[in-house]
Amino acid sequence: MFDFLSKKFAGVLGWLKDKGRLTQDNIDEAVKQVQDALLQADVPYKVIQDFLESIKKEAVGLEASPGLRPGEKFIKIVHDKLLDFLGGKNALVLNNFQYPCVMMVMGLQGSGKTTTVAKLANYILSEAQKKGKPKKVLLASVDYYRPAAIEQLKVLAKSVGVDFYAPEGFGLTSGEPVKAAKNIYNYFKNNNYHVLILDTAGRLHVDENMLEELKNIDKLLTPRYKFLVLDAMTGQESLTVAHAFENAVGFNSAILTKMDSDARGGAAFAFKYEIKKPISFVGSGEKIDDLESFIPERMASRILGMGDILTLIEKTENSINLQDQQDAAKKFMSGGFNLQDFADQMGMVSKVGSLQKIAKYLPGVGNISPEMLEKSEKEMKKFKAIISSMNKKERILPQILDASRKRRIAKGAGVVVEDVNILLQRFEQSKQFAKMFKKFKI
Repeated sequence: MFDFLSKKFAGVLGWLKDKGRLTQDNIDEAVKQVQDALLQADVPYKVIQDFLESIKKEAVGLEASPGLRPGEKFIKIVHDKLLDFLGGKNALVLNNFQYPCVMMVMGLQGSGKTTTVAKLANYILSEAQKKGKPKKVLLASVDYYRPAAIEQLKVLAKSVGVDFYAPEGFGLTSGEPVKAAKNIYNYFKNNNYHVLILDTAGRLHVDENMLEELKNIDKLLTPRYKFLVLDAMTGQESLTVAHAFENAVGFNSAILTKMDSDARGGAAFAFKYEIKKPISFVGSGEKIDDLESFIPERMASRILGMGDILTLIEKTENSINLQDQQDAAKKFMSGGFNLQDFADQMGMVSKVGSLQKIAKYLPGVGNISPEMLEKSEKEMKKFKAIISSMNKKERILPQILDASRKRRIAKGAGVVVEDVNILLQRFEQSKQFAKMFKKFKI
């Protein structure tokens, strides 16, 4: 997420970081490069100018302060202004919904709206489970213009583990979707659900009939939460769409989808400043758990290449059982882990996400090329295949792997013997690292 902006900002600000003295020329050059980066990221020109003006005001007469060089202080100014534009320190973070409630999800066709409804349900279940307060969730749709979308939501509801309801006898005739919404709401109330997430009809573009239908459903159900789903790949066009929905129906916050695509982050950068509404979530993949809270402080750090360790920790906690984490750490620190443990650790990493996804949360990611990460990903898959081709004794006692065993294992995994040797080298390096870590751990 924000890979494009992160790489651009890293290049712009990297050379400033260690400067003990900044000249007006240095600052002007940095500001110009920041402007170019934002233009390439498809941020509206007016938003860029306002952003740069806010930086220039504080950068005038920039001097060293205790613990910070002028270059570092300039980067801090950029970080603070980024934070302001993304939503500020006290931005709304929706991880504590009030129940019971109705959530209405709106957006154009093709924005990922239906999948986002299921992701939102999964998010609610996960948060409720953490707090030990299970929630009864109902999904429903009034998108009768696309019957396939209703069927898709039914399948997704089953995969998430929540209920789905589709009232019979309703269709596309005038007022029918609104009547169906009323029927769904009654079912929600009568069956004591904690939350109803309603998927609404979309179009390929903003349509007056669609907006009128949404207004009527809104008046009837008075949803506590109204989310607008926007495709991040549409760039500045998404801001135009947001204005249209806000003026006609209104919404509480936005959910940006396809943030793992080639989207350059411009819409997310400008949204809060331009629309005066927060972004609550971002979707960055096809998996049902590829939805995360949009927290401005973390996003600002990520854009400037400072990483986002807190979100990575949360993803790890959501993906890997705590006891498994503790057991793996204990084995690693003991230095007595074997190849099966090594494979289990690689499996845990895969549960959190691909190496490319994980790397985005780590400081200094701009220095790691996608090619290097992809190579490491392929190597990890190869290692797991090799270990899978070993018998139990070989995994526990890799020292018994002679030339004959290596040939058999390589053949079974569809690799060459050299790959087996590389795995064993990596395994030994990990053991040595564990010993060093244990030795210097305070």
